[in-house]
Amino acid sequence: MLYTRKGDNGTTKTFGCDQRISKSSLIAEALGSMDEINSFLGICKVKSKDEKFLMPDGKEIDIIVHEVQKNLFIIQAELAGSKISITEEKVKEVEFLVDSIEKGLPPIKSFFISGGTELASLFDIARTIARRAERRVIGVSEESKVVVGDFTKAYLNRLSSLLYALARWSNFEAKIDEESPDYK
Repeated sequence: MLYTRKGDNGTTKTFGCDQRISKSSLIAEALGSMDEINSFLGICKVKSKDEKFLMPDGKEIDIIVHEVQKNLFIIQAELAGSKISITEEKVKEVEFLVDSIEKGLPPIKSFFISGGTELASLFDIARTIARRAERRVIGVSEESKVVVGDFTKAYLNRLSSLLYALARWSNFEAKIDEESPDYK
C-alpha cells in the first residue's frame, strides 16, 4: 500500500523512533532536502547517460551519479537514526573524482554564470540543492537533534564541489566558453 493515513495529521516517524514528529521539524526538513537532491540527481543521471557523458578517464558519469545517490540514502538513514554512516573512503572517492575533473579543465579563477549545456545547468541546479541539503543537515546537527558523523558532513561539502566540477566539465567537453560575472 502506498499510503498509510498515519501522516494525515502532519506527523511522521523516523527509523527506530516510536514517537511521531512534525513534518515541519528540523529533522523532517533535513530528510526532505536529502530526498530532493537525490531525486534531482536522477535527472542528471538520465541526461548523462543519454549524452554518453564521460569522466576524463572515460568512466561513465551516470554510474558515478548513481553511486552518489546510493550514498545519499546512507546519509538519510543516518539522519533517521540508523547506526550506518558515510565512511572516510567515500569522501576520498569524491575528492578523487573532483581532482580528476579539475586536472582536465583550464584553471578556474572565478565564478561562472550558469548555462551552456543543458546538463551543465542541471548539475548547477543540483549543486545548489545539495548546498541547501547540507545546510539543513548541519542545522539538525547543531541543534543536537541527531548525531551526524564528520565524514557525512565532509561528504556533503564535497558533493557540491563534485557537482560544480561536473557542470564545468560538461561545458568544457561541449567546447562552450563559460562567462564570468562582470559585477557591473
